[in-house]
Amino acid sequence: MRPTLPSLIEAGGACAASGSFAWAAVAPLSQIFGPTIRTTGDESAVALTFDDGPNPAVTPALLDLLDRHGARATFFVTGEHVRAFPELAHEIVARGHTIGNHTDTHRMLVFCSPAEITAELERCDTAIHEATGKTPRWMRPPFGFRGPFVSSAVRDWGGAGVVMWSALAWDWKPSRVEKVVEHLQRVEGGDIVLLHDGDFREPNGDRHHTVAALAHWLPRWSDAGIQFMTLDDIGEWEVSPD
Repeated sequence: MRPTLPSLIEAGGACAASGSFAWAAVAPLSQIFGPTIRTTGDESAVALTFDDGPNPAVTPALLDLLDRHGARATFFVTGEHVRAFPELAHEIVARGHTIGNHTDTHRMLVFCSPAEITAELERCDTAIHEATGKTPRWMRPPFGFRGPFVSSAVRDWGGAGVVMWSALAWDWKPSRVEKVVEHLQRVEGGDIVLLHDGDFREPNGDRHHTVAALAHWLPRWSDAGIQFMTLDDIGEWEVSPD
């Protein structure tokens, strides 16, 4: 039977609605499901952010590299990995970096209930506090996926903001260093940069390409006058997302 015009219109509307939901949930610049922070608000500074750690195979070398260039960063860690490597989470904070909540199990939050989101945040919080004595203020959703309840859950949790990004290294899987260097060529002042020192699937994931690419760019960014700031330098939730 051939589809009727009303049925085609209904199907088209469903596809459009599905596409709109996907864009709202995934696109870093979307504010439909609540405010997010995507830029530093300072065109002379970038915020380097690292997801999915801590990772004993990579994070120590990354911390040493950041130290050599006087760069502070923000590490969005998972509770599972913090419980596995508490001394490494403590070292991140001891070196002067900001630590953020990346949920307990790196669960995709799009279709989670408020209670499920809160449980993920609180378990990660507990792990971070036990390892570092710190309570994180910033949250980044796994995969960058937000649902309609993430923003309110983060507010109720007491967080300062949901953090997305305006530039990314495409480094979440093993890659040639040259490709990551090429992706980071697009970074400019004001960006929040998404990088990875960990792998949510593997405690000792290979992210050496990230360290090598940063070893290339950190001195070049410094020579260009770019400063490095953490999320704690940016401000509170009320900061304009762009």
